[in-house]
Amino acid sequence: MSRPKATRVSMADVAKLAGVSSQTVSRVANGHPSVVGSTRQQVLAAMKELHYRPNSAARALKSGQFRTIGVILFTLSSTGNSRTLEAIATHAALQGYAITLIPVAVPTQDSVLGAFTRLGELAVDGVIVIMEVHLLDAATVTLPPNVQVVVVDSDAGDRYAVVDTDQADGARQAVEHLLELGHRTVWHVTGPEESFAGERRTQAWRDTLTAAGREIPPPLRGDWSAESGYRAGLALADEPGCTAVFAANDQMALGVLRAMHERGRAVPADVSVVGFDDIPDATSFIPPLTTVHQDFAEVGRRCVEGILRQIDSGETGPGTALVPTRLQVRSSTAPPPPGR
Repeated sequence: MSRPKATRVSMADVAKLAGVSSQTVSRVANGHPSVVGSTRQQVLAAMKELHYRPNSAARALKSGQFRTIGVILFTLSSTGNSRTLEAIATHAALQGYAITLIPVAVPTQDSVLGAFTRLGELAVDGVIVIMEVHLLDAATVTLPPNVQVVVVDSDAGDRYAVVDTDQADGARQAVEHLLELGHRTVWHVTGPEESFAGERRTQAWRDTLTAAGREIPPPLRGDWSAESGYRAGLALADEPGCTAVFAANDQMALGVLRAMHERGRAVPADVSVVGFDDIPDATSFIPPLTTVHQDFAEVGRRCVEGILRQIDSGETGPGTALVPTRLQVRSSTAPPPPGR
């Protein structure tokens, strides 16, 4: 003898037990922030008592939306990508959206289209793509047409909606700070060659020195790691005219600090060092690091706002939104030693 099927609990059942409207239950189920705390707890208690689980498929059929945002990215190893992803997830949740993450190991047309295909099968309302400009703008890599999409870290604002930190202005602030302290020029440890952010920071370093009429030293190539900064720092420690270094991120700046210490060049008495990112550990470097602060939370918020605006309006217009940076001055920078 077969067991009778359990009666499915409806939203109306939860509303009745909690003493609220079905609309309020729907808002709580979707994580909407407009429901006050006491009412939210009332509804959640009723859901638990009745063993109610929201039917996402039914909600999607009714509203035409899945309340899920897809995120495609090529690496989680960089500070910028991991903190931007964290901010996107946080702000999406505040709006009642979940995220589905699709990592792409190899930046090819097939892998990009494959990621979009998988997200289509997983039923998402829009896509946020975290990738470098050289991956997106290569002739072989394009995004599918008519897709609600926001791209992070790119100069493709003529074709897509783009959100990015103002890389150039951050680098300009770093270099001008060192010049204003009295350094004759600023040496530079760059990011990897394929990086859009690294490219923008290096170009701004060069432009700022040119505008000030200063000599442009040869840049030293890094790869975002502290180890690459250490190798560059060892070379810079042997340069008698090097009194100021701008590293394209904080991890490489950490490597420079170690190299200078090992070679007996005091920071900041002999050499000033500036980083970029303002990672949480930057205040614990020895000495605490002067660096350019990136507002990753604001980048994430604007990404989510941008994709939700597209979902609501159906429009996918291009354009670039730049999030401002600010220089955070700490103890790793000072005027150059006398006579230098």
